[in-house]
Amino acid sequence: MRFLFENNVIDGDLRELTRAGTTVPLQPQVFDLLLYLVAQRARVVSKDDLISQIWRDRIVSDSALNSRINAARKALGDDGATQRLIKTIPRKGFRFVGEVREESGATLAPAEPGPALARAVADRPAIAVLAFENMSGDPAQEYFGDGISEDILTALSKQRWFMVVARNSSFTYKGRAVHVRQIAEELGVRYIVEGSVRKADNRVRITAQLNDATTGSHLWAERYDRELVDVFAVQDDITNAIVAAIEPQIHAAENFRADRKPPASLDAWDLVMRALSHYWRVTRQDHQAAQALLERAISIDPNYGQALSVLAASHMFGVHLGWAELATAAPIAEAAALAAVRCDHEDAWAHTALGSVCFSTRRLSEALSEFEQALALNPNFSLAQGYYALALSYAGRSRDSFEAAQKAIRLSPRDPSLAIYYGIAGYARFTERRYDEAITLAREAIRHRGDLTGAYRVLAVSAGMTGDSMLAEMALGELRRTQPNISLHWITTQLPWASEADREHYLEGFRRAGLR
Repeated sequence: MRFLFENNVIDGDLRELTRAGTTVPLQPQVFDLLLYLVAQRARVVSKDDLISQIWRDRIVSDSALNSRINAARKALGDDGATQRLIKTIPRKGFRFVGEVREESGATLAPAEPGPALARAVADRPAIAVLAFENMSGDPAQEYFGDGISEDILTALSKQRWFMVVARNSSFTYKGRAVHVRQIAEELGVRYIVEGSVRKADNRVRITAQLNDATTGSHLWAERYDRELVDVFAVQDDITNAIVAAIEPQIHAAENFRADRKPPASLDAWDLVMRALSHYWRVTRQDHQAAQALLERAISIDPNYGQALSVLAASHMFGVHLGWAELATAAPIAEAAALAAVRCDHEDAWAHTALGSVCFSTRRLSEALSEFEQALALNPNFSLAQGYYALALSYAGRSRDSFEAAQKAIRLSPRDPSLAIYYGIAGYARFTERRYDEAITLAREAIRHRGDLTGAYRVLAVSAGMTGDSMLAEMALGELRRTQPNISLHWITTQLPWASEADREHYLEGFRRAGLR
């Protein structure tokens, strides 16, 4: 989508501003700000809106905001005195007041506010959380629904993949019968979370659903029934469940959207979404495809933290599963992970990626620190929780590892990595010599994913230690299928135990299973 006004053209797909045919250099944040103001020109944009959409709810000083506004004005040949195009509305915010035409393909049409808004801010999707409706018939219960909504909004804001509209904007629709498409047009968002709360005696029922406002479809819906023994505990439990469910649904929807685009029109965001769809499939071929897509995204935007994070995590995942050599992959992954942290030190994905590098390169204390930092930034990030559980097990903290893996499973029961979390829980039980439980958990992992290397490792060593030769032979055969290079030498040199006794225990399990 291109926006034409005076002698300026701003192209949201190419992320380019031209004046009189000449490209005007802009900092990425200033470009985002300008594009958002032009797209939202039908209304006054508040400071809260800008902080939510452009700064992702970080604390921003008035001077920093004003400097970006002035930079956007200067790029257009405007200034704070004349305010010909970007007007300051005292105590309200800002509005783009120029006369704009939109160009899509070869067709020129008068500007229409509405659907253009969601198309314009193409850098990453925006989401609004509406106030949950109180269905109890008791006005005194309003606080509970509002609390759930605010907690979801706050938690989603920690997901650096999305722009989340500030509460002051999304809660203006409370008590009003407004169609989600209209709300999306007015707020400039693609996705809307809405729900209801019904309380009776000491029980509460909460429903939530995620809507794609551009298509009018429901992407996800769930109902939660709880006893109100502890109001705040219930509120936290439901918030965590909803937020953990929403992220993969949006990624899936964005991947579907990207798949419908011609390859030549894919931007960095589209490429990352396509890469994630391969990443979650957990095969060697898919991770190679993901890495190629991520490298394309980084070539478009070298400072794209999310692409750098996923690239690093993918390389190290391949090392742990025996698809890649540590000496080759680790330098590439570490450079990408460090760059991702520099791009956004508050991004949980970046710290998770760096933690995975530290894990495979035998820096377990640093790995645990990075995973803990990721979870402090986003407690609902199940992938970081799973990695944390794995690092704990190799650090010799078996009980903590099992509890962390169980938490990852509870956080996201529909997670694409659910099988991995069961496998990690199984390995934790193996380290505690609880072999029957380890076998049960490994089988559960395999039930979810029949080609999961880590689960067959746990199954093989546990069967070896119990003396179940038939099961050990089957598990080892499947393991050789999924990881042809598996050997005692590979295990000894590639996996990062803190304790020599834990390594020897694992090797003994494989020896008894028949691995040489």
